[in-house]
Amino acid sequence: MSLAVQFSEYGTTDVLHVVDVAAPTAGPGQVRLAVRAAGVNPVDWKIMQGFMREQVPLTFPAGLGTDVAGVVDQVGHGVTAFGIGDEVLGLSLTPAYAQSALADPASLVAKPAKVPWEVAGSLAGAGGTAWNVLEELGVTKGETLLIHAAGGGVGTFAVQLAVARGVRVIGTASEEHHELLRSFGAIPVTYGAGLADRVRAIAPGGVDAVLDASGRGEIPLSIELAGGPERVLTLAAFDVADTGIRIHVDGPGANLVPALDAILGLIEEGRLQVPISRTYPLAEAPLALDTSQSGHVSGKLVLVP
Repeated sequence: MSLAVQFSEYGTTDVLHVVDVAAPTAGPGQVRLAVRAAGVNPVDWKIMQGFMREQVPLTFPAGLGTDVAGVVDQVGHGVTAFGIGDEVLGLSLTPAYAQSALADPASLVAKPAKVPWEVAGSLAGAGGTAWNVLEELGVTKGETLLIHAAGGGVGTFAVQLAVARGVRVIGTASEEHHELLRSFGAIPVTYGAGLADRVRAIAPGGVDAVLDASGRGEIPLSIELAGGPERVLTLAAFDVADTGIRIHVDGPGANLVPALDAILGLIEEGRLQVPISRTYPLAEAPLALDTSQSGHVSGKLVLVP
């Protein structure tokens, strides 16, 4: 048997319960993981509350979480990439808020020994997405990239990945995140009225590209600063498709493994940090999700079963 966080109806975190369930069995082409860490992402509470029932239809009782790190303890038929005892990280097939989860080996990479479990379990979703959107935007050395919500989950990865490419990064964030963004090599600016003027004081000719991880109305300003919609991409403003900007809904997509390889390489070189705000046991999953929804998080939230 295995403990897992489940819910039987949409709602607030009051619907969550830790239950004892049968451990899943690895089918052909799958591995089973003894979960050591599961990253908490905003999409998790959005799924729980029913905001994504069309994109992510559920059969109740349901679970949450896809960011995972753990130890392979069962290998399905035909799997050769990993064996029992291997330490891995990536995305799970079954809910990761659990002691045991299934995964496709193609969505996993080996965990370096020096990378802590809580860091390993928080990389795939936000980190993979950040790497993917920078590829989509085509940002290159010497360009200037504006990132909205630069202090958030995807934003902190995007800042560091872009800086590693030699890109100048301007990041919008609340004052409490400015010191962290400076430590990453970005130039922080404050949200709110006068934002365009503050950005132009840094980049008089505008910016080359914009990544919007905020979704709080910055698209018109972003198009203006970028000189058009072609290199403006949003992860959150789904109601502005008619402006001609790019809307990214595929997360890390097919680029997960190269993204994780690049991120892990930068971590091992000391060029990318993954701040961990707090870790929680499974029983405190409701608190972790409430904290995530509050929007006042600096660093990753991680469950450690």
